[in-house]
Parts: sequence; structure tokens; C-alpha cells
Amino acid sequence: MIANPYRKAHFLQSASNLAQCPVAMGGEVAFAGRSNAGKSSAINALTGNRNLARTSKTPGRTQLLNFFQVDDGRCLVDLPGYGYAKVSKSVKRQWDINISEYLRCRKGLRGIVLLMDIRHPLQQFDTMIINWAVEAEMRVHILLTKSDKLKSGAANNIRLKVCRHLQEANVGDLVSVQTFSARKSEGIEQLIDTLNKLLESTKS
Repeated sequence: MIANPYRKAHFLQSASNLAQCPVAMGGEVAFAGRSNAGKSSAINALTGNRNLARTSKTPGRTQLLNFFQVDDGRCLVDLPGYGYAKVSKSVKRQWDINISEYLRCRKGLRGIVLLMDIRHPLQQFDTMIINWAVEAEMRVHILLTKSDKLKSGAANNIRLKVCRHLQEANVGDLVSVQTFSARKSEGIEQLIDTLNKLLESTKS
């Protein structure tokens, strides 16, 4: 069984914009996705702490950039969800600006974990993040979440379709894909391995 260094993760701080972010002491991996994709649940499953990242039945409750320190200054960052939050358009626009600024300008960002509900992959926001990352030569690891909602064969078929789409778009060298279920703790070891590789250059 693979060792899980992310069980040591603890909340560091929240920030509403890039200027409020903590000083980047080591590498970071950002968790991004639509508000109903299950980002907080995935972080909690990864760390084995159901109370680490705030979860809610109401999509869009994550409204700040939340930093969780692992070790040696390395962090996981839970970004505000995109989509369903019941806030004004002006607030949503500001979230978009803050997320974009963080992704473009944050020193130490090593990669993005992009979460998509396996039943609704590659929505407009997902494609936007992938396109930005490819332009920046930033690695992206796609988590097709809530895979327990489908039979294993159907879930794997969707994964293969997403992989084919990425290959046809000539971005398969920067973007990897896996299925994931926080509820059943499936796919955690593959996620750990990917995070280790993204952050290995910042190990002390």
C-alpha cells in the first residue's frame, strides 16, 4: 500500500485574492472544478480528514482560496468552485478574476487537479482550465469524480472517451485522467502517486 504523506495536511489560511496568499515556500497543487464536482470531498478523502475541507450539500460554498499545508511549505489549494453558487454576477466575476490571477501568477504552482463529475465531463470551465494550462505548459490531472454513480464498465468507457478527446486535441502529454470516488475511497492511491510526482521537485 502506498504511503500517504497528505494525511499530515492541515489548514494554513484562506485568501480572497493573490495578494492575500501566504508566501510560497514550496510547491503547490491547486484543486479546481465546478461547484458540484466534489473538490472538498476529494481533499477530505485524500487526507483522511472528513473535516479538513468544508463540504456542503449547497454547491459553491468554497468562496476563498483555501491553503492546506502538507510539509516543508508544500500545499494543496482548494480554489473557489465555478458555476452554481447563489451569488451575484459581480461576485462571480470577481471569483473568476481571482482564480485566473492565482493560476497565472502564483509562484510555486506545480500542477492542477481538475475535478469533473464523471456524468458531465469537459464542460466549458473544464476546457478553459485545460487550455490555459497547456499554454502555460502546466500539468493537469483530471479526476472524474463520483464514479460510484456508474457501473465500472460505464465509468471506464467515459474515462477512455475523455482520454481520446485529449489525444485528438494533442494535449495528452500534459493532461492525465483517472476515475475517482470519494464516497468509496476509490482512486486515492493513483491520486497520491500523481501528487507526489507533481511535488517531488520541491521535496527537501
